[in-house]
Amino acid sequence: MTDGWLDIPMNDHSPLSADELLDIVDEHDRVVGQAPRSEAYADRLRHRCVFVLARDAAGRVFVHRRTARKLVFPSLHDMFVGGVVGAGESYDEAALREAEEELGVPGLPAPAPLFKFLYETAEHTWWSFVYEVRCPPTVAPQAEEVAWHAFLTEEELKRRLVEWAWVPDGLEAYRRLLIWRVTN
Repeated sequence: MTDGWLDIPMNDHSPLSADELLDIVDEHDRVVGQAPRSEAYADRLRHRCVFVLARDAAGRVFVHRRTARKLVFPSLHDMFVGGVVGAGESYDEAALREAEEELGVPGLPAPAPLFKFLYETAEHTWWSFVYEVRCPPTVAPQAEEVAWHAFLTEEELKRRLVEWAWVPDGLEAYRRLLIWRVTN
C-alpha cells in the first residue's frame, strides 16, 4: 500500500507558461493593460491570481509540491491549487479551470468564492481571490504542475507548516483564510 504521495519525474526543466497573456491591474483591481506572464513577473506588474482550497469528502485538504518547472516558487509546497487569471478571464472562470487542470478532475462544481486580498512583496504583486471546492478523493494531478500530493487533515497540515518549505503567497492566503473563518 502506498503512503499517498506520488512522485512524477520531469525530464524537461524549462519554466511553464511564460508567454501566457495576463490582464495588468491597478491598486483597485481595474484592468489597465495586458502583458505576457514573463514580463508581468520581471517588471513586477500587478495582475490577478486565484487560490482554490480543495477538500475531499472527509474534509481533508489537497496539499502538493510544485514542480521544478514552475515559473514562480518552483519545488515548494502549497495547500492551494490555482494560478494566474488569463487576460479577459474572470476570477470564477480561472478558479474552476485551474482546479480542474491541477487536480485532473473534469466536471468539478464551481469553486465557492470566499474573499479577495492584495498580495504584495518586493518581488511580486497580485490581486488574489481565495476559493474552496470539494473534490473526489481520487485525483490525477497535472504532471506539469504537481510533483507529488496528498490529502491532509487540518491538524496534519498545521504540523507540516513548520516542517516544509511553502509558497509564500499560499501561506499568506492560508493565514488570511484562518482569520476569515473566525470572522465570518
